[in-house]
Amino acid sequence: MSDVGGAATVLGPVSRVRLHDLIRRPDGAEWIVGRRETRTFVAVPEEGIKVIQLLERGLSVGECSERLMTETGEEVDVADFVHDLIALGFVAETDGRPVDADTVRPPTLPRLRAEHVRFLLSPWLPLLPVVLVIAALVTLIRHPELTPSYHDLLWSDRGSVVILSGAVVGWSIVLLHELAHLAVARATGVPGRIGFGTRLQFLVVQTDISGIELSSRRHRLTAYLAGIVVNLVGAAGAVLLLPVTVPGSAVHRLLAATVLWALLPLTFQLMVFMRTDVYFVLQDLTGCRDLYGDGRAHARHLARRLLRREGPAADPSRTLPPTERRAVRIYSTVLVVGTALCLAGLALFTVPADVRLVVRAVAELRAPHTGPDLADALLTLGSLAAIHVLWLTTRWRNRRARRPS
Repeated sequence: MSDVGGAATVLGPVSRVRLHDLIRRPDGAEWIVGRRETRTFVAVPEEGIKVIQLLERGLSVGECSERLMTETGEEVDVADFVHDLIALGFVAETDGRPVDADTVRPPTLPRLRAEHVRFLLSPWLPLLPVVLVIAALVTLIRHPELTPSYHDLLWSDRGSVVILSGAVVGWSIVLLHELAHLAVARATGVPGRIGFGTRLQFLVVQTDISGIELSSRRHRLTAYLAGIVVNLVGAAGAVLLLPVTVPGSAVHRLLAATVLWALLPLTFQLMVFMRTDVYFVLQDLTGCRDLYGDGRAHARHLARRLLRREGPAADPSRTLPPTERRAVRIYSTVLVVGTALCLAGLALFTVPADVRLVVRAVAELRAPHTGPDLADALLTLGSLAAIHVLWLTTRWRNRRARRPS
């Protein structure tokens, strides 16, 4: 039974259901089916697709069962399958009664329509960033003195100026990065939504493009890689402007810092153990449905096995196809090692750096100071506090949203 309009719903042979508009595509021996409005997508077997097609044609539950028995010679529990569809939010009505609708979160930039950004799917568009990156590399080869170093990040003697300028330029690049994901997804008909998230100790901006799974592989990979391309284009553009600025000037130093602010986030993208853009590319190319979830389950199994709480037969990856199972087991090692190294970096570098900034800012507040010194200390403390509070509230909110009601 399912709850419809607050009451339990019993489906009989004569029951008829009306489904929401569902999209689908074949995926090996199964089909990916879902609603773009609610961003809910599942894999169903061939029999499930046949049931959905028959229901969409207006057949009752009993008629669907009889038709499938005639065509396949197998008995299918259509009523139980429909209950699953109701739980997923795929059913609009049962016997003329509306089903309680899931809350549909509005997409980001709802006025941005697919026809506005369809050009992003052109197979020729990637040539532009390739040309810009090659031109930037040629510039650095001809003028190696223009190659930015970590010193360029500290382009001001005041910590507050460094933090604020990094925040303005860095977060602007982040926003453009996420808008690129959103625009490409929107071009394929996927609504998309931008919001905050957390990855271990990192506060991130992320774009939910659930539904891109139903697009062609070229469009999926374009959506996954669009943000990385924006970073590369931003860095390449800054490099190409460096030769026309005066070395040592504020503009020159800011451009050099911009190159690093655009490129440094790409190292984060390589951390596939945190479901970054490269992770989704890897998941797609390996043909895995849930590389992170399956990899984490396999890692937990290995941990329990080391503690002698489980035997080899309990390995959840054993049920996966051979190619997918191999990818999941390799990824589980990357997941464990990467997470351990990332947390070690937090303890050894990030926390001590934050503590040093706080101690220095507090010392400036306690000692005789000028107006700029006071402003520098307050901005430093305020920026660090804002980042950590935002991380905590984002993590709490996302965990609460995932908690079953």
